[in-house]
Amino acid sequence: MEKVRLYNTLRRKKEIFKPIDPKKVGMYVCGPTVYDLAHVGNARPIVVFDVLWRLLKCIYPKVTYVRNITDIDDKIIDAAAKNKESIDSLTSRTIRSFHQDMSALNALDPDIEPRATEHISEMILLIKKLIDNGNAYEAAKHVLFHVPSMSNYGKLSKRKSKEMIAGARVEVAPYKKDPADFVLWKPSEGDQPGWKSPWGYGRPGWHIECSAMST
Repeated sequence: MEKVRLYNTLRRKKEIFKPIDPKKVGMYVCGPTVYDLAHVGNARPIVVFDVLWRLLKCIYPKVTYVRNITDIDDKIIDAAAKNKESIDSLTSRTIRSFHQDMSALNALDPDIEPRATEHISEMILLIKKLIDNGNAYEAAKHVLFHVPSMSNYGKLSKRKSKEMIAGARVEVAPYKKDPADFVLWKPSEGDQPGWKSPWGYGRPGWHIECSAMST
């Protein structure tokens, strides 16, 4: 069997790819957030992982490629309001355009393309589990992941929490236990889309979406 070498971000070097099950290889790729037309940054991972998928299929008998679509996000809500159109109209139009553009790049369709809004129940269950395990907490109708609860947080990026500048990317909310904590669930108000949950009517934060859809 041919050997494939891939860059291991954790170890910072190329290593021989050793699948958990050579008879059934799985590949999950984070797809687009469909609030606007695709740009070159969106296209790059599609092309890169399309090539990898084709290569793996030449070596292993079964390779399942899953690539999600994020169809619930604050950027989507804001874009729909700005365009004065419904969220469904915006996401449907953008998804259709995305598929056309990726097809023009000769990228194959993934085996499975889950949408975030189709997996809200799985996200809620995962958030519950994180709370039960002491990794997340509820505050001001939000649920947040508590970064200090994960001793090896930053291991992949090689960055330590204490070296990060609080508020550099996102304003530090007063209800956070730690400035680095991030939102898993947030409240929905007015005509904002939302779902019933143990923490009230709301919607998921984007951090939890792929975690749920990839399992």
